[in-house]
Amino acid sequence: MAFNVAQTQATVEKLNSGVTKMSAKLDLIGPAVEKAVNHWYVPDAIAKPLIWAANKLIELGCWIRDKVVECLKGAAAPVMFFLDAQEWQGPSIRGKVSGVAGNVAGEALMAPLSWTGEGATAYVGAVKGQPIAATQIETTSDKLATALTLCAVAGAAFYLALLAVVIKAILIMIAAAAAAATGVGAPVGFLAAVGEALSDAGIIGGLVVGVVGVLTAQAGQIAVAKGEANDNSAFRGGKWPSATV
Repeated sequence: MAFNVAQTQATVEKLNSGVTKMSAKLDLIGPAVEKAVNHWYVPDAIAKPLIWAANKLIELGCWIRDKVVECLKGAAAPVMFFLDAQEWQGPSIRGKVSGVAGNVAGEALMAPLSWTGEGATAYVGAVKGQPIAATQIETTSDKLATALTLCAVAGAAFYLALLAVVIKAILIMIAAAAAAATGVGAPVGFLAAVGEALSDAGIIGGLVVGVVGVLTAQAGQIAVAKGEANDNSAFRGGKWPSATV
């Protein structure tokens, strides 16, 4: 489950740049078609399908661009998921509770070796549940970190695939604008471009479904971890032990 923060941020920057470039290429198609058909020797049999195909391509291109912009609203999430996962696995959470589990384990307690009586007995009884509680927190932190990392990796893969779609769409728009200059061959070129744009629209839909599926599954894992955090069954008296001073 490798995740690269710099690479993910670079992908998002390229996506933002690609959206701007795509908008500029879309703006070229209309004038190019208008120039191509605005000649006395271009019959309606060519002009009308060319205009229709150009309008359809612009419509699809705008849909792809707007959908990418919508997806970019969550572009910060993968990095945030990854950083949160590192926090759960780091010294401030898992490191501390694993230390507690080791330090208050029965065999690690030094006081009972030289301390006897009611106070010693009460102390040992109070400490007894602490390793179990710390271990439970450690297990929960591991599950949360794994779920968050999976979300981060899925998000990074989603935006990388989305970037490939945008690059392809930009090439389609460039080719479509160039096709307008061919006159007779323009309708065929535009129809091919429309087909490619429809394919891209379908790819984006598939990517969204895929990443939602991963996030939904991990949300389920996070819910399980939350339930474990509220589970008191492992502790004497049916409650999490209080800190021992």
